[in-house]
Amino acid sequence: MKHIAVFGASNPRPGEPSYQSAMRLGEMLGEAGYTVMTGGYIGTMEAVSHGAAKAGAHVIGVTCVEIENFRPGGANPWVKEELRTETIRERIHTMMSTCDAALALPGGIGTLAEVVLMWNHLLIRAISPRPLILIGSGWLETIHTFYASLGEYVPEREHGWLSFVPDNETAVQRLQSIL
Repeated sequence: MKHIAVFGASNPRPGEPSYQSAMRLGEMLGEAGYTVMTGGYIGTMEAVSHGAAKAGAHVIGVTCVEIENFRPGGANPWVKEELRTETIRERIHTMMSTCDAALALPGGIGTLAEVVLMWNHLLIRAISPRPLILIGSGWLETIHTFYASLGEYVPEREHGWLSFVPDNETAVQRLQSIL
């Protein structure tokens, strides 16, 4: 069974459009037969976990002491298997090194850090090649602004590690076509 890591934001709440969209992504991943791995907490991580569990998927939550020291709370109730780490670096490393592919929902600084760290690890071959799919126009705009502003430091051959899709449906279709 293929493991799909999903990076996402902690601030969306149940009923909000971004939460509902993330929950649908989890359902689609579960229906497609994937094991779903998230950061294990609230927001879109919880929504993806909930949707995946609803579809009968195995849900892994990767949690860490540093985050719980910053914001008390444990794994969301949809997590079936918790992988606990001490630091956020270990948490991100666990997610990116044990997945078969990674998806990034819209998010903030933490999600950006996960995307950039995984991109860098793919580039330097610290992890074996695997898909890194960024969902939504925000990622496309952000990365293209980066290329436009600092592109002289990012050779064209390094762009290929990222894949951009407009929505969840296209992300799941892309996964199914390459895994």
